[in-house]
Parts: sequence; structure tokens; C-alpha cells
Amino acid sequence: MTIIKCAFCNGNGKDPFELLSPISDCLVCNGTGVVHIEEPFIECVFCSGSGKSPLGARITCIVCRGKGSNYSKSITKCVQCRGTGRSSDGLPCTRCGGKGLN
Repeated sequence: MTIIKCAFCNGNGKDPFELLSPISDCLVCNGTGVVHIEEPFIECVFCSGSGKSPLGARITCIVCRGKGSNYSKSITKCVQCRGTGRSSDGLPCTRCGGKGLN
């Protein structure tokens, strides 16, 4: 396991959207500013490493769960989405789960 900066709150430990209040803790890192991720990991292609949903909602990315990175042993691009992590409707690719790799 590796400790990395929380992508959802950018490491500050606070909810970036201040949904409940300006002092609410980040729901991904629980206010610590860091998250644990298994190695090897890659930047999440679905949210471009931001940890935020690219679908326009003020929620965490559904692929990386707000961490901004995904565990992956593969280095082969997904043949269905060609490494984009997205299906034709903009949702995560069903073959690779939105990771962009097989």
C-alpha cells in the first residue's frame, strides 16, 4: 500500500464543494488529506486524476472513488474503449470498468 495525496480535496482534508458546511471533512480521506492505494497504480483516466465525477455532478468519480488513481497490473489499453475509460454514452467502459486498461 502506498499513501498518496487525496485527489478529491487536493490534500486539504475538506469537502471541496462545501455541501454540508465549509468545515466539513472530505468524504474520501475523512479529513486526513491522504488516501491509501495498492500498487501498482495509475492516474484515473475517467476523471483525469481529479477524483471528481466528470459527469457534472458534485460527487466522487465512480471509477476511482475520489482517489484520482486506480490499481492496475495491466499496461495493455482496453480494446473496447481504446484506453479512454469511457463507453460511447460517456459512462465508464463496461469491459475495463473505466480504467482504460485490460
